[in-house]
Amino acid sequence: MIRVLIAGLGNMGLSHALAHHRHLDSEIVGLVNRTGDVRHAELTGYPVFTDFYEALDACKPDIAVIATYSDSHADFAIAAMESGAHVFVEKPLATTVADAQRVVDCAKRLGRKLVVGYILRHHPSWMRLIKEARALGGPYVFRMNLNQQSEGAEWETHKALMQTTAPIVDCGVHYVDVWCQITDAKPVSVNGMGLRLSEEIAEDMYNYGQFQVTFDDGSVGWYEAGWGPMMSETAFFVKDVISPNGSVSITEADKSGSSDVDGHTKVGGLLLHRPDIDRLIELPDEPGHQELCDAEQDYVLRAIQQNTDLTRHMQDAVQSLAICLAADESVRTGKPVNLKEATL
Repeated sequence: MIRVLIAGLGNMGLSHALAHHRHLDSEIVGLVNRTGDVRHAELTGYPVFTDFYEALDACKPDIAVIATYSDSHADFAIAAMESGAHVFVEKPLATTVADAQRVVDCAKRLGRKLVVGYILRHHPSWMRLIKEARALGGPYVFRMNLNQQSEGAEWETHKALMQTTAPIVDCGVHYVDVWCQITDAKPVSVNGMGLRLSEEIAEDMYNYGQFQVTFDDGSVGWYEAGWGPMMSETAFFVKDVISPNGSVSITEADKSGSSDVDGHTKVGGLLLHRPDIDRLIELPDEPGHQELCDAEQDYVLRAIQQNTDLTRHMQDAVQSLAICLAADESVRTGKPVNLKEATL
């Protein structure tokens, strides 16, 4: 059995904890929660800690699953690896490129497995999207967004996230990671803009943003993300990839609204367009949010058991974060960011 410590029991952390609770190869040895209160019926029997470092020392896990707020990811991941554990850390890997690289360097130096929570990498429909897009051939136009009309508890969660991370970074890393898997090209420049649409968030933060990326193969990408009760439900779900030979697009499956978590990953189908044909690729039996988290944690366990080479995975995590942080820098400075000379 592989001993697992879970840090953070919010939306993602709870799902990861349930994945390990139900997995035959996992044994949860501790849960870390700021309040020390665990109410989910399936998890009430485990030791609970309020301090991550204390939990590491007491539990001595084989894997640390880190699903806390973004500003703690790098330090927690490094502490876990130095204590002897492999690490699964939710995206974004860190809040700076330097910290992200520091985590990756630590994993390489110590020979630990490091998996970052890019949930779309485990989604069969998004994997199919990447395959179909690559078959079209580049260069590409990427058009994607994820706007969320959040109220009540969802808005409170978003405001908490925005204490450290802008929406275009928190959500954007998923979709930029997809772009990078499709094109295999290096990013050249990033241009972003954003706006603070609520007095409920800090003056130096913005809850709406968009950015454009150019790649060295000629590909270009556009991404948009906004959070809050003021956001429009019109065109909040756009997932297009266009090439000289046609396009492939995700059709919306879930009509429950932009704040629904399952709806963020649900795929109605893939619309494949070529000049000579239009084809709807049906994708039945879509996995839900918990099933995707189950798949992520199963991948972590297999990566350890099979000694999977995660070099490309770690490089991609740093690159997608670097692009999104460059977008954030562009928003804040009002100037494009040149990545051509950067080592990503």
